Amino acid sequence: METLVTVIAFSLAFTFGACIGSFLNVVIYRIPAGISLIHPPSRCPRCLHQLGVSENVPVFGWLWLRGRCRWCKTKISSRYPIIEASTGLIFALVFWRFGYSIETVGYCAFLAWLLALSLIDLDTMTLPAPLTKSGLVLGLVFQGILGWHLAQGRGVANQLMFGVGGATTGIWLLEIIALLGTIMLGQQAMGDGDGKLIATIGAWIGWKYVLVSSFIACGVGSIIGGGAIALGIISKKQPMPFGPFLALGGALSLFFGEAIINAYVNAFFNF
Repeated sequence: METLVTVIAFSLAFTFGACIGSFLNVVIYRIPAGISLIHPPSRCPRCLHQLGVSENVPVFGWLWLRGRCRWCKTKISSRYPIIEASTGLIFALVFWRFGYSIETVGYCAFLAWLLALSLIDLDTMTLPAPLTKSGLVLGLVFQGILGWHLAQGRGVANQLMFGVGGATTGIWLLEIIALLGTIMLGQQAMGDGDGKLIATIGAWIGWKYVLVSSFIACGVGSIIGGGAIALGIISKKQPMPFGPFLALGGALSLFFGEAIINAYVNAFFNF
């Protein structure tokens, strides 16, 4: 019986995540384009036919349509169901890690924000301020709610300071990294949106994990960027979005931050 309940819970987490992923598809396309998230309803970009209920079902709607508009047969990108399924898997992983808790609700929202910002940055080389600012505010609100849940009044103040400290640490750290990168590359190394994104990450996971996030982002970004330059995919002076690497660092820190910190301490400070 317990196994059945667990399977149902994971299935519900995945299903809810896939539905949120469907909305993220709208956010990723419309916010950079300056289009309302509410109107017009989801429709084919070519024939403008409004999608029906069955066509809007996450993942399965695309499979049912065989990747094409039902009316004009225009090909529908496989990116849409991939984002929906990925968000579902992310929500299931968060539930697996944090179980039935306030953290599960909050961190699902946090990772959904990171996914949307990452894909927008990949598409447009921008990190929209409405998303970074709202993510920062929501992170602080989450800390306040978590603090109240843990210790009521005093806990709220402590958790808010935890979030503010994380956001401030993230901004200072990225300013240093950006300055060093600018000196090394001879051009601006990072955009203003990256600082806002790392502040958002810090507000959600605190100063220790934002350090880990930045380390991961710089490491992975250097490897991928260096590899792309070596293979001739991009030039040395060509800009590359850094938001996805920051988001990856934030996500990995959320799940494995303590293990990474412990491994580092054991490797360098236990002689």
